[in-house]
Amino acid sequence: MITLPAPLRRIADKLGQSAPAVLATLARLLFAAVLLRYYWASGLTKIGDGSLGLLRPGVGAYAQIWPRAMEAAGYDASQLSSFQNLVVLAGTWAEFLLPAMVVLGLLTRLSALGMIGFIVLQSLTDIYGLGAAPEDIGRWFDRASGALILDQRALWVFLLTVLVLRGGGPLSCDRLLFRNAP
Repeated sequence: MITLPAPLRRIADKLGQSAPAVLATLARLLFAAVLLRYYWASGLTKIGDGSLGLLRPGVGAYAQIWPRAMEAAGYDASQLSSFQNLVVLAGTWAEFLLPAMVVLGLLTRLSALGMIGFIVLQSLTDIYGLGAAPEDIGRWFDRASGALILDQRALWVFLLTVLVLRGGGPLSCDRLLFRNAP
């Protein structure tokens, strides 16, 4: 067995000790840098007209979340079920709230888990509802790494999984609210 020289062992030990805090903080920072504006811009396309826009999503929200049902209803959202209306409202709100909660480190594990669920539903809608092209869906373990769904979103989910497992880190609202939070 090879043993590291003492100075390298000390450095490795320090890195190992700081890893949980650094990983959680960097995961949230990276989420903010890459995905916060993406989700908020998408959420803005779903808001309805007027001051009640957040309570009454626009036709675009229904068309994005229930594309086939909207087409069948002639793009008349009033033809959709109460369940479909509730899903659109929840999805619109989630697109704003969950990313903000992840970035702030507020209920980090729960909000990151919610984002993972959101990404799974988003991907299923893209594939089955919107009929994403095979090159956009992609395949794992091929040499192409730029597919929008399987490749990119797998990395998004991994990033969020770090937060589910590690929590929000030392610079988070969780740490302020719950003294013993990781």
